[in-house]
Amino acid sequence: MVYYILAFIVFLVDQGTKFLIATRMELREEIPVIGNFFVITSHRNSGAAFGILQDQRWFFIVVTLVVVVALVWYLQKVRDTPHKLLPIALSLVLGGAIGNFLDRALTGEVVDFIQLNFGTYTFPIFNIADSAICIGVALIIIETLLEGRREKAAAQTERNEHHE
Repeated sequence: MVYYILAFIVFLVDQGTKFLIATRMELREEIPVIGNFFVITSHRNSGAAFGILQDQRWFFIVVTLVVVVALVWYLQKVRDTPHKLLPIALSLVLGGAIGNFLDRALTGEVVDFIQLNFGTYTFPIFNIADSAICIGVALIIIETLLEGRREKAAAQTERNEHHE
């Protein structure tokens, strides 16, 4: 249950921040937070990450539904594992996916607002759901690498026991 609570918290923070941006800022309005490096910018995105696949609302809705069902299924499968990194990661992805799904289902676009500038380069504007998804995917990759090491260590231990 704790993993679904984590996903729900991600969803609530995402939706709360998007609501504040959508209701308190004009579109394209900017609020500098850390000079020009970190700027809150009211932006809308009808596509996927980095603005790809613009105006493909139904595609995203169907894909996200499939992903959410798969995430819930897999989370149920791994929730009792002794290693908690994977279920936490899946919870972050789940909460983020549902947050962006709701935006797309209701309005056909996602509210983005976190803008990072690195000199003259502006990273594509994103939101809390995007952040949770990216962090979750990074943690899944880390857990996959750790699991590979654990399996290798277990196999080595087993070989050592057979040689004794």
